[in-house]
Amino acid sequence: MTGTHDLDTLLASMDPVMDPEVYVFVTLEDRRVPSGITPRMTFQEAEGTTLILSRTEAEAAALPYTFASRMITLNVHSALEAVGFIARIATALAEHGMGVNPVAGYFHDHLFVPEDRADDAMRVLRTFTG
Repeated sequence: MTGTHDLDTLLASMDPVMDPEVYVFVTLEDRRVPSGITPRMTFQEAEGTTLILSRTEAEAAALPYTFASRMITLNVHSALEAVGFIARIATALAEHGMGVNPVAGYFHDHLFVPEDRADDAMRVLRTFTG
């Protein structure tokens, strides 16, 4: 099952949905994920393991974290090799003074935007869909 490649179709048909949870980024130099933690994403880097998890979980496990953010899922099945989709979105958010940390899943792209700018990000994303 492949996703959409056409940039105009992707932008016009994406349906951005904001998750109610606040997420944070954690790094674990020893690479050991504490038991009971269910990260939204885990990524192995040379310096350690990066986790994206709820702020509630990070605080309950006493894990130091950074970048309190909201996750916006772009509900359109984008092909993993689609060209320009995230670049176009990141550019639009940057024009409004917002950074974004995108994560690609098999079916959808997910944007982690600053918690205090999440509503602004949703307004920007909706300009693509009319």
